[in-house]
Amino acid sequence: MAAKGAGNRSGLIMMLLFWVLLMGIGTWWLQGGLESLRHPNANIVAPAEPYMPLTLQRDRAGHFKAPGKINDVPVTFLLDTGATYVAVPAGLAARLGLEHGRRVWFNTANGRVKGSLTHLEEVGLGGIRIRDVQGSISPNMDDDTVLLGMSFLSHLTIEIRQGEMRLTLPEAHRPQE
Repeated sequence: MAAKGAGNRSGLIMMLLFWVLLMGIGTWWLQGGLESLRHPNANIVAPAEPYMPLTLQRDRAGHFKAPGKINDVPVTFLLDTGATYVAVPAGLAARLGLEHGRRVWFNTANGRVKGSLTHLEEVGLGGIRIRDVQGSISPNMDDDTVLLGMSFLSHLTIEIRQGEMRLTLPEAHRPQE
């Protein structure tokens, strides 16, 4: 009888270990899966071949967000074809050492706000690099996201289809080598 009780106990322990392991793997997979839905472009890198088109995926909120660089400092971009400039939050602008230029009013989705113009030496997204980009410093924006507006995007060919945005730097805008 003792052997039967020990077998039942080890079977119960094995079944418990199986379910704990299955739940752990499921949670790990689901977290990674949800993360890729929230930030589908988090791992874009510069292509080995320069000037290759860059394709971004729309996130769950319907936005195109991607990591990039301003003056070689990593930032998160929210691509915004309705924004005139590359709009940098004031806190981030201070950390980047951006100089405040002429004071101006901006019409935003949240109303009129006062900010200033600035100059960005270089803005990069994937393998696309644009020098001498007009930017703006906006005091009322979140400090972690930069609006990548038309002062950068107007240099590119933009195609949006089925939840993807394809960005290409035309030959006319490529630096002479």
